[in-house]
Amino acid sequence: MPFRQVPVILMVLMMCAGLPGQTQSGSETGIEGVITLNPAQPGPVRADSPVSPLANTTFAVETQKGEIASFTTDNEGRFRVSLAPGHYKVSHKGRTTSIGRYGPFEVDVVTGQMTKVQWQCDSGMR
Repeated sequence: MPFRQVPVILMVLMMCAGLPGQTQSGSETGIEGVITLNPAQPGPVRADSPVSPLANTTFAVETQKGEIASFTTDNEGRFRVSLAPGHYKVSHKGRTTSIGRYGPFEVDVVTGQMTKVQWQCDSGMR
């Protein structure tokens, strides 16, 4: 095989590896997304009030058997957690006050993909 054909063959193999409909082994499953908080400050809530990211907050992931994982949001309220396919409830971990609503949020994780979510917590400030 001439040396000039090697790059062409490699390119064809790389293109075939990414064809739609083919499943790549080791595909990650779980949930990823953004959690925001509204209202961010006390007072009347206006329709155009900005929402704030819920930064650096820990959430628990539970099944019917109890907590199986946890994650902490970053400075922009984003998170990503690997989970097996199934049904989960996600709520603020270690919460000590009853003011506001920080879950539970329900989510179904599907085989072979990350489930994308956008959840909004209610701070309870009015």
